[in-house]
Amino acid sequence: MTTTLRVAVRRFGPFETGIVKQFEDFAATTGVDARIEIEAFDLNPLHETLIEQRGLADGSWDLAFLSTDWIAEVQALGLVVDLLPFQQREPIDDFPQAWSESLLGLQQFAGGLWGMPYHDGPECLMYRKDLFEAKGLAVPTTWDEYVEAARQLNEPEQGRYGTALALFPDGHNGFYDFCIHVWTRGGEPFAADGTPTLVSDAACAALDFIRTLARDTSALAPEPQTYDSVRAGLAFCEGKVALAVNWFGFAALAQAPDSAVTGLVDVAPIPAALGAKSVSLNVFWLLSMAAGSRHKDLGWRFMRHCASAPMDRLTTLEGAIGTRLSTWRDAEVNARIPFYHKLEALHESAREMPRHARLADISHAVDTMIERAVNSNEASRALLEATQVRIEEIVR
Repeated sequence: MTTTLRVAVRRFGPFETGIVKQFEDFAATTGVDARIEIEAFDLNPLHETLIEQRGLADGSWDLAFLSTDWIAEVQALGLVVDLLPFQQREPIDDFPQAWSESLLGLQQFAGGLWGMPYHDGPECLMYRKDLFEAKGLAVPTTWDEYVEAARQLNEPEQGRYGTALALFPDGHNGFYDFCIHVWTRGGEPFAADGTPTLVSDAACAALDFIRTLARDTSALAPEPQTYDSVRAGLAFCEGKVALAVNWFGFAALAQAPDSAVTGLVDVAPIPAALGAKSVSLNVFWLLSMAAGSRHKDLGWRFMRHCASAPMDRLTTLEGAIGTRLSTWRDAEVNARIPFYHKLEALHESAREMPRHARLADISHAVDTMIERAVNSNEASRALLEATQVRIEEIVR
């Protein structure tokens, strides 16, 4: 009888096609009598079905794509399987030395291994190098230069905006962008244990910048609250945005043969305030095993296969971002995507979110703050003070 392995996937074309092709290769290589069944979800529905509805525990799923933001939550709730015993019995080739250290820490804690890196790509500045060259613009290194470049390259009559903000309130990019803006102004939004430290000059400057840019019709694609990170990234790939801070994966996807901007894209470090340091953000997607899976041995064998060098490379060639160092350094990959090797350097300046079981709730509190900032004239410091109190209640 054919076994069906059910996988919950974050809705994104390269994830959906990549995982299916990897299973086809797995079945052909091993001869196993099994098939894969995937279901793709947007970000919040994925969290809802896996965690809030306990789909990871009730047998609905065997494997699931999980953001590293959620890994402390699912581990605390007993929703995922510790992979360490499986790794000790049937180890993954070259683990852990074949991965950057930055992709190994977030999912290893409490004496266990709670997922394997599947898709990477820290945040970076991605930009249209042809447009910068045509205008004689230097790549921005400060936020003031970033806004000025966006204004100069904003040509809505040509179907192109200067930049885009992803402020859809899904607890994702708005939250991440706020933290990046605090870091790149020399501040710290959170202590290591998740305690908020929001009431600072750096945080005020960060929130002021976001709310001002969100209203800047001379630089920005309109209605930023309707853009999540995927829509904003795809707008860049479609030639509708000249520069943006977003995930490295979208810059790579812009180099796909059918992209409107193939060969016209490059990446650089994220801008910073004058005198401050550039900071990237390290959040990545894991493939994890559901506690309720009835096919754990098969699931582990498939996870091992996905983590192999050829399958990690396939992840990249499908349009996502593989996680092995060998993929980042691969000659063919870098021929297709000439800036791919920059991943290692971007990781050197990458920061991480605090690993906290209530991080999803924390991120939505920050999203609510940003939404109020964009839609009102309430003072930034007052908004930060109120959000500080709300997050203190959450982490208490």
